[in-house]
Amino acid sequence: MTEYAKAREVAEQARETEWARPSFGKELFLGRFRLDLVHPAPQLSEQQTRKGERFLQTLTTFLRDSVDPSVIERSAVIPDEVVKGLRAVGAFGMTIDEQYGGLGLSHLYYCRALMLVASYSPALAALLSAHQSIGVPQPLRLFGTPEQKQRFLPRCAQGEISAFLLTEPDVGSDPARLATTAVRDGDAYVLDGVKLWTTNGVVADLLVVMARTGTRISAFVVEADAPGITVEHRNAFMGLRGIENGVTRFHKVRVPAENLIGREGQGLKIALTTLNTGRLSLPATCAGAAKWAAKIAREWGAERVQWGRPIGEHEAVARKISFITATAYAVEAVVDLAGRLADDESNDIRIEAALAKLYGSEMAWQIVDELVQIRGGRGYETAESLQARGERGVPAEQMLRDLRINRIFEGSTEIMHLLIAREAVDAHLSVAGDLIDPKADLRAKGRAATKAGAFYARWLPGLVAGAGQLPNSYSEFGPLAHHLRYVERTSRKLARSTFYGMSRWQGKLEHRQGFLSRIVDIGSELFAMTAVCIRAQEDAARHGRGALEIADTFCRQARLRADELFTRLWVNSDATDVRLTRRILAGRYAFVEDGILDPSTDGPWIAPATPGKATAKDVHRDIP
Repeated sequence: MTEYAKAREVAEQARETEWARPSFGKELFLGRFRLDLVHPAPQLSEQQTRKGERFLQTLTTFLRDSVDPSVIERSAVIPDEVVKGLRAVGAFGMTIDEQYGGLGLSHLYYCRALMLVASYSPALAALLSAHQSIGVPQPLRLFGTPEQKQRFLPRCAQGEISAFLLTEPDVGSDPARLATTAVRDGDAYVLDGVKLWTTNGVVADLLVVMARTGTRISAFVVEADAPGITVEHRNAFMGLRGIENGVTRFHKVRVPAENLIGREGQGLKIALTTLNTGRLSLPATCAGAAKWAAKIAREWGAERVQWGRPIGEHEAVARKISFITATAYAVEAVVDLAGRLADDESNDIRIEAALAKLYGSEMAWQIVDELVQIRGGRGYETAESLQARGERGVPAEQMLRDLRINRIFEGSTEIMHLLIAREAVDAHLSVAGDLIDPKADLRAKGRAATKAGAFYARWLPGLVAGAGQLPNSYSEFGPLAHHLRYVERTSRKLARSTFYGMSRWQGKLEHRQGFLSRIVDIGSELFAMTAVCIRAQEDAARHGRGALEIADTFCRQARLRADELFTRLWVNSDATDVRLTRRILAGRYAFVEDGILDPSTDGPWIAPATPGKATAKDVHRDIP
């Protein structure tokens, strides 16, 4: 079996293949616009709402009175007193049930809390979300035994920091190559290996560690101060300068067998299932940054005067401000809807959460990039420098740097495209089966052809016409109804396009990553439009026509993007790009690089520092 085949098999084994509950996202990609699954959007109980609002007020007061984000940016460290303050208000236990000492907040209010924190200090949001969304609390909530929950969740709720360790120096999105091992030895497992980019790992008290047990991957809760654990380096990045992220080595670390989460071999399934709702934390932080950018863009667009008029009145800038504000509203609407669906638990939201992560990270980056452009030189200048010369210290360039990692964190944009595309084409792959399997014999292909014919005979006629062609459909949405009619029509067009791609490339479709990425991006726009229309209809009761106007503008922008993506499904340079890249990698065009110096290879050589030998506890704040 090839390395690619092995990696694909590992990924497929970890996938959730059952759909016990309905999924709006799954139906959308199949050409069925099931608005009834998301509208009216589920509502929290009054008790949950009051609890969430009280915590947001407490958190707002704490941030305003006790946190100076510029100190974190300047020192690249979150001060101990800030961590203690977060513990005191219960921020480390937001998602942990009250029976274990946590706040027991809903997903919706957890996301709103992260949105608030991220608008003020993205590094703090990273600390809290890594601890609760992918650290010990979430996998134990879903897969832990009652004994494990009693042992570890109260500690997490009280503020003992947790981290998630999967990535290795030679392993990113390809878990089939995981090298860290866990070998059973009596009543314990012995862990050996190295983990990279361990967010919170430098200061963590508890770790979730993925390790190979035989041929499969398992998950363990590990005490960070266990003998044999060494934090060898604290990593420094272009943004999120306060995060405690490092390289952790395990050398003959004994972990009690009762610390195994779930069963042996369930590690990747645990990781992926955890991320189904855990992924919502990242788009929540993106929404916070986007909303902050909307505030700064509005203020600067009205304040800055050029050629006798505020710059916001010049069309070139007005277009940017419109995009920033409308898209910030949309990113929040997507997070809000996904959070409510997660709380309601009547839908399977694995696709919706993935779409929220993909859309939020991509659009927030574009939003803040445009903000820097609007601010000009002041957008590129640091807040500290601006303040030092008497201007308002707006950290636009810092926010841009801080946001960049979100297109990589918790599944890069490229991996998210593939993950969502795999779910989007799952129905086709399931019915095609042996028909597209080159190893299948003629008899198997014949049976598969019969099965596929029956499926498409029922499915394809439903893609011809629908509610989107009826002039009065979705009339309860008033001036936004025509946008929902567009979503319904376009979801059917999207499904037809996917079918055409499947028919054209069959089993090779998985290698047409440009095509699949555009399919997913179109679906993202349709999901965002749906979320915006639902949110605006609710907001209109409080904000009047303003909510409908901003939703209308966003939907017009999204429709243009979707229509362009449809064109590029079939008119693109994908094949020539791949061909050229093969030649580039073979060195055919190395002459392009003539006349430069590479500071990483051509400058004075500096020997790397010798890795440290301290434990995680010892290096709490001292690794440079």
